[in-house]
Parts: sequence; structure tokens; C-alpha cells
Amino acid sequence: MVSFFDNMKAMDANRYATKKTIAQGMLDIALLTANASQLKYILQVGEQHQFYKLMLILISLSIVMQVAAGILLVIQSLISIHNLKDRSIGFTLNHFVDAFIFFSVFCDVMKMNFGLDPAIPVQNKDDVEVFKP
Repeated sequence: MVSFFDNMKAMDANRYATKKTIAQGMLDIALLTANASQLKYILQVGEQHQFYKLMLILISLSIVMQVAAGILLVIQSLISIHNLKDRSIGFTLNHFVDAFIFFSVFCDVMKMNFGLDPAIPVQNKDDVEVFKP
């Protein structure tokens, strides 16, 4: 009878790393899509938004870091972990990807604290409440 641990030893580590990288890439695409939508909204509202410049900077930083992390993930997926030299390069790339994603999420948390809540109306120049779509 084959035990659970025997199956774990038989698991291909390269295949696991590839699947993990693909999953991280898909999450990055979802976050990038949300940021693009928020960027569109903040550009439509313009200077009327109380924190327009801050939001524009945070969203832009988040998008740049997400794109950089995505590029590094593609490069990382091309590296085989069976070669010792390639493995160390992969680990280094992984640390950079983690840092980019961490700072991107940090920017996202900060921007959500400064008012991209769809339930909060925005005052326009004519003192008419405009609800976010």
C-alpha cells in the first residue's frame, strides 16, 4: 500500500513550482484589472476627488509594481529548479516578486483608506451628489 508520504516524494517539484507561479500570475492579473478600473474612475472624477493626486500616485505605483512582478513571474517560470545555479536565481527572483507584490498590496490598502468606496458620494462643483458606478 502506498502511503501519503510516498506520494509526496513522487510529486514533481518543478510541476508544483510552475502551477504556483501560474496561480500567482492569475491573482496578479485580477489585481491589475481592479487597479485599471480604479484608475479609470479616478481619472474620470479628476480633481474633484479629495485625494486625487495621492490616489493617482498609489494606483500608478501599484500598477507598475504589478507589471514588474508579472514580468519576473514569467522569467521565473522559465527557470528549472533541478539545476543548483538556476535554483538560486529562482529563489532570488522569488524574493523580488514577493517584495513587489507586498508593496503593491500595501499601496492598495493605503488607497482603500483614502476613499475609493463606491458607497460614498462625491460632491461635484454644482453641489450635486454623484454616486460612483
